[in-house]
Amino acid sequence: MQFSTKYPTVLIFGAPGTGKGTQGKILNQIPGFVHVACGEVLRSLDCNSKFGKIFLEYSSKGKFVPDDLAIQIWCNYIDNLVRGEQFKPEVDYLILDGIPRNLSQAQAMDDYIDVREIIYLRCHDPEVLVKRIKGRSIREHRFDDDDEHVIRQRLKEYETQTAPTLSFYPSDRIQEIDATNTPVAVLAEIASVLRRVLG
Repeated sequence: MQFSTKYPTVLIFGAPGTGKGTQGKILNQIPGFVHVACGEVLRSLDCNSKFGKIFLEYSSKGKFVPDDLAIQIWCNYIDNLVRGEQFKPEVDYLILDGIPRNLSQAQAMDDYIDVREIIYLRCHDPEVLVKRIKGRSIREHRFDDDDEHVIRQRLKEYETQTAPTLSFYPSDRIQEIDATNTPVAVLAEIASVLRRVLG
């Protein structure tokens, strides 16, 4: 599927556990912003469907689904949002987290999205992230967060595959924020970035 125009987009980057989803859900409540988390889109798949079975096969090992499949699912999801008028490209910004996950995805998605700004949530201590993710598995009943080996594998894959993706984008569009701050403090910094985007 090819979009006729690129969708104005703000990306949220960060390792698992840095709070991308938490912040995205808050931003989704603000008129003019539509948050789409690729992980939630994938986890919402019917486990008995073709795509759902593939997702389970990869996620249970702490691995990402293949790029072409992830983008195909994402495109279909966005198309459904537009058809249902939950996302109105002429007035709304997409807030994306979890995609693009690597350079290949960033290059492929450049046909669909116009990245205006990147919010980079950083945490330099992986043990903080492991603790956060394990706590999240209890609160949110997420099966993919309850195995520490899988968690550490996901963090490793983030550092080797996803973090380098930032080099695809102009450095002046990347705003680094300390993810170990309180959610309110992080939100305040994100709000400052979005004010610049809206200009």
